[in-house]
Amino acid sequence: MRKTIEPQLKIGQTHIPNINFDLSSRDEIPQLLIGLQVIYSDLPSQKAVLQAISESLAEKIDFHNGRPGMDLWKILVLGTLRLNCNWDFDKLHDIANNHLILRQMLGHTLYDVEEQYKLQTLKDNISLFTPELMGRIDQIVVNNGHSLIGNKARKGLNASCDSFVEETNVHFPTDISLLWDALQKSIHLIMGIFDEIISSQWRQGEHHLRKLKSALRKVQQIKRSNSKNSEKIALKKNILNPLFRIV
Repeated sequence: MRKTIEPQLKIGQTHIPNINFDLSSRDEIPQLLIGLQVIYSDLPSQKAVLQAISESLAEKIDFHNGRPGMDLWKILVLGTLRLNCNWDFDKLHDIANNHLILRQMLGHTLYDVEEQYKLQTLKDNISLFTPELMGRIDQIVVNNGHSLIGNKARKGLNASCDSFVEETNVHFPTDISLLWDALQKSIHLIMGIFDEIISSQWRQGEHHLRKLKSALRKVQQIKRSNSKNSEKIALKKNILNPLFRIV
């Protein structure tokens, strides 16, 4: 048995539209909660979002019979935070039990200190809030926003967003590594030409790549060498100077 939202306010409970946030905060939690507050305050958006959540739940769930389950509004709030903040369930468990403003958004009061969420309860319920469901809700919110804007949406909207750094396998562009990238790409292109046009493999391609890799390692070792040996110093000049002129 699940409710969408608990309609009856408890003693000491702050109604969700009346919750105050620190508007100067740049943390993601109050920003997300303000957005959820807007959804709650707009009845058509609230109904559409909660309907999408109820449709995504298992067909065997009976909303009128059985043990009480987590309200759909709580699943929306906690699921939105978990996906947008990229939290694991341990982090969500701690925040849900200790964050004052979040607990007000979940319908708790200062007298509900002992009403704590169990970790397994969060796993069983918030796991129902999938990225696919989040995509459906995003579309509902965007469409509602366009209806509020009116004709401006048809003329085109300008939006801003934040970017973030993602870890990739990109090495530092040194002269030697750039030369390696250029030669490696040239060999791969020649091998592709042989495959498509001449209909035969360039058998020496892999061999040349291995030789090129071996030469790269040798040049890197010479470049890093701080040896005072005159022969190694001369070798370093004879090999590296022509390479730098090529680059």
